[in-house]
Amino acid sequence: MYIKKILLIIFLLGAVGMGAFAWYVYNTAFTGNTAFNNKEAHVYIPTNATIDDVVAELEPLLRDTKSFYAVADQKKYSSNVKPGHFIITKGMTNNDIVNVLRSRNIPINIKFNNQERLEDLAGHISKQIEADSISLLESMRDLKFLKEEGLSEETALCLYIPNTYEFYWNTSAETFRDRMKNEYERFWNESRTQKAKNLNLTKEQVMALAAIVQKETAKVDERPRVAGVYINRLKVGMLLQADPTVIYALKRKSDDYNQIIKRVLYADLELDSPYNTYKYAGVPPGPITMPDISSIDAVLNPEKHDYYYFVADVTNFGYHKFSKTLAQHNANKAEYVRWVNSQGLNR
Repeated sequence: MYIKKILLIIFLLGAVGMGAFAWYVYNTAFTGNTAFNNKEAHVYIPTNATIDDVVAELEPLLRDTKSFYAVADQKKYSSNVKPGHFIITKGMTNNDIVNVLRSRNIPINIKFNNQERLEDLAGHISKQIEADSISLLESMRDLKFLKEEGLSEETALCLYIPNTYEFYWNTSAETFRDRMKNEYERFWNESRTQKAKNLNLTKEQVMALAAIVQKETAKVDERPRVAGVYINRLKVGMLLQADPTVIYALKRKSDDYNQIIKRVLYADLELDSPYNTYKYAGVPPGPITMPDISSIDAVLNPEKHDYYYFVADVTNFGYHKFSKTLAQHNANKAEYVRWVNSQGLNR
C-alpha cells in the first residue's frame, strides 16, 4: 500500500512536471510573440549575420527575445542564419518567425531612371539592396567585364535600362550588374537590333542619341519627332548641335554634376569636348544620361518628316516648334530668345 502511494505521488509529480514542460514549450514556441501594431513588419538580415545580429534586428518587434533564442536554438536556426528580406506578420509565434527567416526570402522591386553617371546609379541602387555604392560602382566599372561586353567607360551606362526589376535584397554588386547585362540583351531583341542597323547606328549610338532626346523633351509623344530631327541631321552630315550635350560637357569639365544650367551661352559652344555636338560631328562617345525606353524606341522609330531644326515653344510650354529651313528656325528662335531675356535667365 505504501509503495502504491509513493508510485502515485511520483506519477502525479511527473504529470505536473510534464504539464509544466508542455506549457513552457507551448508558451515559448506556439504563442504570439510580436510587439508591433502594424499588420506586418519588414526585416532585413545582412549577409554573414549571426543569431545575435538577427535578434538585434528583431528586438523592437518582439515581446520576448529569450524565448525566440530558445526556439531558434531548438530549430537549429541559430547556426544557420540566412540573409535576405523577410516579412513578419502581427501575432506570429516564435516558431512561425523562425520558419519565415529560414525559408521565405521575399524579393523586392528595384527602380531606377535617368541617372547621369554610374556613380549616381550606384548610389541610387545601394539604397535599395544590401550591396554598397562602392562595390556596385567597382563592378560597373570593371574593365575586364566592360571589354568582354564590348563596352567602354563612356558607354558603360548603356547597360542599364530604366525600369522596375525584381531582386533579392541580399543581391551582390556583381549579381546586380550581371542581371542588368542579361536584361540589356533581352531588351535588344531581334526587332530593335535590326532597326538600329537600318539606321546605320550601333546599339551604343542609339542609346547616346536617345539620351539627347530624353534631355530635349519630357513629352513622350514628342520624342519620335525630336528623334527624327537628329536622324535627319545625321543623314545629311549636319552637326547635331544639341544644347544638352554642351551642358553635360560643362558639368563634366567642372566635375560638378549638381549644377543647374538653364541657358547655354555662345561662349559655351566653344568648349573643347567630344560631347560638344556644336564642335564635333556625329553621335557623342556615350550617353549623357540614362534614357527611358520611350526615348530609345523613339530613336529606333523616328517620325519621318523634313524638319532639321526645333526650339522651345513659349506658347505651349514643354513642347517645341519645328522648322524645315534655317530662316524659319531663326524666326522661332528669336521669339524664344525674347522670352528668355524677359525672364532674366542669364545662366
